[in-house]
Amino acid sequence: MDLKGKTALVTGAGTGIGKGISLELARCGAKVAINYYSSVDGALDTKTRIEETGGVAMVVQTDISDKEQVNAMVRKVMDQYGRIDILVNNSAYQPNINLLEYDETTYDRVMNTNIMGYFLCTQAVLPYMKEQKKGRIINISSVHSKRPFEADPVYSMTKGAIKMLTRESAVEFGRYGITVNAVEPGGVRVERMNGHSRPAKGNLHRRYDISRVFPVGRMGLPSDIGYLVSFLASDESEHISGSCIRIDGGSMLVV
Repeated sequence: MDLKGKTALVTGAGTGIGKGISLELARCGAKVAINYYSSVDGALDTKTRIEETGGVAMVVQTDISDKEQVNAMVRKVMDQYGRIDILVNNSAYQPNINLLEYDETTYDRVMNTNIMGYFLCTQAVLPYMKEQKKGRIINISSVHSKRPFEADPVYSMTKGAIKMLTRESAVEFGRYGITVNAVEPGGVRVERMNGHSRPAKGNLHRRYDISRVFPVGRMGLPSDIGYLVSFLASDESEHISGSCIRIDGGSMLVV
């Protein structure tokens, strides 16, 4: 995909899927604004890796559940790069606890990060995309928007809500040349800052043989998500909007 001349803002880009998305967008030529909340080392590592391959990146710390901070983040990206062509709403909080373990504070944090954060970031970039008469908004959801998740019902609730936010936004923003789509990853293997790999949260990979859970024979990688996001961010995806695309190695078919 050729994303030269485009600017992308990726939330939660210091680790995991967000890092993989940022690296691939940069590889395709986009300038990348790397948002993080607490993973400063991870965000700086993402920036370094982009710049080592000749890419352009900036780092911006933001609590995406705070409207003033989100608006300030978007203004900072606009001041630095002059435009925002791509928004990837990726940041998420997943405590992996059962329903009875939730208290109101934890519930609010999950909802405010996983839903309010997406909503506020979308609101913040919309005026600039409307002025450009073009934009790509890509929401990272999960296969758990489609099926129950035994470890965290509130997390799954937010992923279902992201699907409807995507569809409603696609209808409303299409007239401005803005497409809105969701990506629904299954199990994704991510790395800790020390380089050791770890599976995504949840325990399906521990309970079943990998070849049985994933018909393609492996878990997903952050780069797999990055490839799909880069396509959805490109001009070639112009006729795709309101779609929720599962990327799970076929696991939904067998588990």
